[in-house]
Amino acid sequence: MTRSVASVREASAKAHWTPNTDVYATDSGLVIKVELAGMRSEHLEITVESNKLRISGNRPDGCRAAKCNFLVMEINYGPFESVLEVPAGYDLSQAKAAYLNGFLRIDVPVAARPPKSAKVPIAEGNSSLV
Repeated sequence: MTRSVASVREASAKAHWTPNTDVYATDSGLVIKVELAGMRSEHLEITVESNKLRISGNRPDGCRAAKCNFLVMEINYGPFESVLEVPAGYDLSQAKAAYLNGFLRIDVPVAARPPKSAKVPIAEGNSSLV
């Protein structure tokens, strides 16, 4: 699934489900929190492709008996993928991630901003620019 801050979604052929995700802005950057209970960090992968952050992995279903009849099944298992389009102004190359207590948190800092105004020096005499 591809999602932007405006929640645009696009189907992914290899993913069976998309985890619940919160995205919010702070003074220092963007925070992405993904709910991934019952997983281990080694089963997660985060990749950056241009302005897209791809979070994928596989939650194994190893807790149930081989033969069972579900009365209610709300927990998703198997492969998942979430692709978030990060708006301009954030530096994905400096993103940092941590997984704790079933939540993956990714912090994406604000991109360094060029100065709003600057003086351009003017060369005197013979210049290769003329």
